[in-house]
Amino acid sequence: MVNAPTPSLTRHDTSSGPSAVILMLHGGKPRSHDVVDGRSASWQRSAWMARAITGRAAEAGAAVWLLRYRERGWNGGRDRFADARWALDEVRATHGGAPVILLGHSMGARVAVHVADDASVTGVVGLAPWWSNEDPVRTLQGRGLIAAHGRRDRITSFAHTRRFVERARADGARAELVDMGLLGHYMLGRPDRWNDVAIESCLRMLALATND
Repeated sequence: MVNAPTPSLTRHDTSSGPSAVILMLHGGKPRSHDVVDGRSASWQRSAWMARAITGRAAEAGAAVWLLRYRERGWNGGRDRFADARWALDEVRATHGGAPVILLGHSMGARVAVHVADDASVTGVVGLAPWWSNEDPVRTLQGRGLIAAHGRRDRITSFAHTRRFVERARADGARAELVDMGLLGHYMLGRPDRWNDVAIESCLRMLALATND
Protein backbone atom coordinates (compact mmCIF):
# COMPACT_ATOMS: atom_id res chain seq x y z
CA MET A 1 0.00 0.00 0.00
CA VAL A 2 1.31 3.46 -0.96
CA ASN A 3 1.68 5.82 1.99
CA ALA A 4 -0.44 8.96 1.80
CA PRO A 5 1.60 12.15 1.32
CA THR A 6 2.15 14.35 4.35
CA PRO A 7 2.93 18.08 4.64
CA SER A 8 6.43 19.09 5.67
CA LEU A 9 8.36 22.17 6.75
CA THR A 10 11.70 23.69 5.81
CA ARG A 11 12.82 25.69 8.84
CA HIS A 12 15.25 28.61 8.89
CA ASP A 13 15.40 29.30 12.61
CA THR A 14 17.41 31.93 14.43
CA SER A 15 20.39 30.98 16.60
CA SER A 16 18.29 31.77 19.66
CA GLY A 17 14.53 31.44 20.11
CA PRO A 18 12.83 33.73 17.56
CA SER A 19 10.47 36.49 18.60
CA ALA A 20 8.28 35.83 15.55
CA VAL A 21 7.84 33.40 12.63
CA ILE A 22 7.24 34.13 8.97
CA LEU A 23 5.36 31.11 7.63
CA MET A 24 5.61 30.87 3.86
CA LEU A 25 2.87 29.25 1.77
CA HIS A 26 3.80 28.45 -1.82
CA GLY A 27 1.64 28.49 -4.93
CA GLY A 28 0.07 25.63 -6.82
CA LYS A 29 -2.61 24.75 -9.36
CA PRO A 30 -6.41 24.97 -9.32
CA ARG A 31 -6.61 21.16 -9.48
CA SER A 32 -3.86 18.58 -9.04
CA HIS A 33 -3.31 15.60 -6.79
CA ASP A 34 0.39 15.40 -7.65
CA VAL A 35 2.68 15.20 -4.64
CA VAL A 36 4.74 18.35 -4.05
CA ASP A 37 8.40 17.40 -4.34
CA GLY A 38 11.66 19.27 -4.81
CA ARG A 39 10.98 19.62 -8.55
CA SER A 40 7.82 21.67 -8.01
CA ALA A 41 8.41 25.11 -9.54
CA SER A 42 5.93 26.73 -7.15
CA TRP A 43 7.69 25.31 -4.10
CA GLN A 44 11.14 26.15 -5.56
CA ARG A 45 10.21 29.81 -6.06
CA SER A 46 9.22 30.14 -2.40
CA ALA A 47 12.30 28.19 -1.30
CA TRP A 48 14.53 30.64 -3.19
CA MET A 49 12.75 33.54 -1.53
CA ALA A 50 13.02 31.92 1.90
CA ARG A 51 16.79 31.64 1.52
CA ALA A 52 17.01 35.24 0.27
CA ILE A 53 15.05 36.80 3.15
CA THR A 54 16.23 34.64 6.04
CA GLY A 55 19.21 36.86 6.89
CA ARG A 56 17.13 40.02 7.20
CA ALA A 57 14.45 38.15 9.11
CA ALA A 58 17.01 36.78 11.58
CA GLU A 59 18.42 40.27 12.18
CA ALA A 60 14.92 41.26 13.30
CA GLY A 61 14.58 38.13 15.45
CA ALA A 62 12.21 36.29 13.11
CA ALA A 63 12.45 32.71 11.84
CA VAL A 64 11.34 31.76 8.31
CA TRP A 65 9.47 28.49 7.82
CA LEU A 66 8.29 27.18 4.45
CA LEU A 67 5.38 24.76 4.28
CA ARG A 68 5.28 22.06 1.60
CA TYR A 69 1.68 20.96 0.97
CA ARG A 70 0.69 17.34 0.54
CA GLU A 71 -0.58 17.99 -2.99
CA ARG A 72 -0.04 20.68 -5.60
CA GLY A 73 -3.69 21.53 -6.19
CA TRP A 74 -6.14 23.84 -4.44
CA ASN A 75 -8.75 21.13 -5.00
CA GLY A 76 -11.47 23.08 -3.21
CA GLY A 77 -9.10 24.30 -0.51
CA ARG A 78 -10.01 22.10 2.44
CA ASP A 79 -6.85 19.96 2.40
CA ARG A 80 -4.62 23.01 1.93
CA PHE A 81 -6.26 24.65 4.95
CA ALA A 82 -5.51 21.50 6.94
CA ASP A 83 -1.87 21.63 5.80
CA ALA A 84 -1.54 25.28 6.87
CA ARG A 85 -3.24 24.73 10.23
CA TRP A 86 -0.92 21.77 10.86
CA ALA A 87 2.05 24.09 10.19
CA LEU A 88 0.66 26.71 12.59
CA ASP A 89 0.31 24.03 15.26
CA GLU A 90 3.95 23.07 14.64
CA VAL A 91 5.01 26.69 15.11
CA ARG A 92 3.20 26.79 18.46
CA ALA A 93 4.66 23.47 19.56
CA THR A 94 8.17 24.78 18.84
CA HIS A 95 7.98 28.50 19.60
CA GLY A 96 4.95 28.85 21.85
CA GLY A 97 3.00 32.05 21.37
CA ALA A 98 5.37 33.71 18.89
CA PRO A 99 3.38 35.89 16.46
CA VAL A 100 3.14 34.58 12.90
CA ILE A 101 2.99 36.42 9.60
CA LEU A 102 1.66 34.33 6.72
CA LEU A 103 3.63 35.06 3.52
CA GLY A 104 1.86 33.48 0.55
CA HIS A 105 2.45 33.53 -3.19
CA SER A 106 -0.50 33.03 -5.56
CA MET A 107 -2.49 30.06 -4.20
CA GLY A 108 -0.53 30.38 -0.98
CA ALA A 109 -2.02 33.81 -0.40
CA ARG A 110 -5.46 32.29 -0.89
CA VAL A 111 -4.75 29.61 1.68
CA ALA A 112 -3.43 32.31 4.03
CA VAL A 113 -6.63 34.35 4.21
CA HIS A 114 -8.65 31.22 5.02
CA VAL A 115 -6.49 30.36 8.05
CA ALA A 116 -5.65 33.90 9.19
CA ASP A 117 -8.14 33.56 12.05
CA ASP A 118 -5.62 31.37 13.88
CA ALA A 119 -4.74 32.89 17.25
CA SER A 120 -1.02 33.13 16.38
CA VAL A 121 -1.50 35.01 13.11
CA THR A 122 -1.07 38.78 13.24
CA GLY A 123 -1.07 39.45 9.49
CA VAL A 124 -0.92 38.24 5.91
CA VAL A 125 1.39 39.26 3.07
CA GLY A 126 0.15 38.14 -0.34
CA LEU A 127 2.38 38.16 -3.43
CA ALA A 128 0.54 38.03 -6.78
CA PRO A 129 -2.38 36.59 -4.81
CA TRP A 130 -5.14 34.40 -6.22
CA TRP A 131 -8.20 35.85 -4.51
CA SER A 132 -11.87 35.87 -5.46
CA ASN A 133 -15.11 37.23 -4.08
CA GLU A 134 -15.67 33.86 -2.38
CA ASP A 135 -12.59 34.21 -0.18
CA PRO A 136 -13.18 35.53 3.36
CA VAL A 137 -12.12 38.86 4.78
CA ARG A 138 -13.66 38.28 8.23
CA THR A 139 -10.56 36.21 9.15
CA LEU A 140 -8.49 39.40 8.79
CA GLN A 141 -10.44 41.57 11.20
CA GLY A 142 -8.01 43.36 13.50
CA ARG A 143 -5.04 42.00 11.55
CA GLY A 144 -2.77 43.39 8.88
CA LEU A 145 -2.91 42.64 5.14
CA ILE A 146 -0.37 43.74 2.55
CA ALA A 147 -0.86 42.59 -1.04
CA ALA A 148 1.73 43.09 -3.79
CA HIS A 149 0.67 42.58 -7.40
CA GLY A 150 2.12 43.36 -10.83
CA ARG A 151 0.06 44.73 -13.68
CA ARG A 152 1.49 42.28 -16.22
CA ASP A 153 0.21 39.30 -14.28
CA ARG A 154 -1.73 37.05 -16.68
CA ILE A 155 -2.35 34.26 -14.15
CA THR A 156 -4.03 36.14 -11.31
CA SER A 157 -5.76 39.51 -11.38
CA PHE A 158 -4.47 42.86 -10.12
CA ALA A 159 -8.07 44.14 -10.19
CA HIS A 160 -9.31 41.22 -8.08
CA THR A 161 -6.54 41.87 -5.58
CA ARG A 162 -7.45 45.55 -5.33
CA ARG A 163 -11.09 44.67 -4.69
CA PHE A 164 -10.13 42.12 -2.04
CA VAL A 165 -7.97 44.69 -0.25
CA GLU A 166 -10.85 47.17 -0.31
CA ARG A 167 -13.22 44.55 1.12
CA ALA A 168 -10.75 43.65 3.87
CA ARG A 169 -10.22 47.30 4.80
CA ALA A 170 -13.97 47.89 4.99
CA ASP A 171 -14.29 44.85 7.27
CA GLY A 172 -11.73 46.01 9.84
CA ALA A 173 -8.32 44.94 8.53
CA ARG A 174 -5.31 47.23 8.16
CA ALA A 175 -5.09 46.52 4.44
CA GLU A 176 -2.98 48.01 1.66
CA LEU A 177 -1.97 47.26 -1.92
CA VAL A 178 1.57 47.54 -3.27
CA ASP A 179 1.56 48.16 -7.03
CA MET A 180 4.51 46.22 -8.47
CA GLY A 181 4.21 47.98 -11.81
CA LEU A 182 4.95 46.05 -14.98
CA LEU A 183 5.88 42.78 -13.33
CA GLY A 184 4.32 39.36 -13.93
CA HIS A 185 3.12 36.49 -11.82
CA TYR A 186 6.04 34.15 -11.23
CA MET A 187 8.42 36.60 -9.49
CA LEU A 188 11.15 35.80 -12.00
CA GLY A 189 11.40 39.38 -13.21
CA ARG A 190 13.09 41.57 -10.55
CA PRO A 191 13.24 38.87 -7.86
CA ASP A 192 15.24 41.32 -5.74
CA ARG A 193 12.25 43.67 -5.64
CA TRP A 194 9.83 40.86 -4.78
CA ASN A 195 12.18 39.74 -1.99
CA ASP A 196 12.46 43.29 -0.65
CA VAL A 197 8.70 43.85 -0.65
CA ALA A 198 8.13 40.46 0.98
CA ILE A 199 10.52 40.87 3.92
CA GLU A 200 9.88 44.59 4.44
CA SER A 201 6.12 43.99 4.51
CA CYS A 202 6.45 41.12 6.97
CA LEU A 203 8.73 43.05 9.33
CA ARG A 204 6.62 46.20 9.16
CA MET A 205 3.53 44.17 10.01
CA LEU A 206 5.29 42.54 12.94
CA ALA A 207 6.37 45.93 14.23
CA LEU A 208 2.80 47.21 14.05
CA ALA A 209 1.52 44.15 15.88
CA THR A 210 4.12 44.62 18.62
CA ASN A 211 3.14 48.27 19.09
CA ASP A 212 -0.60 47.58 19.29
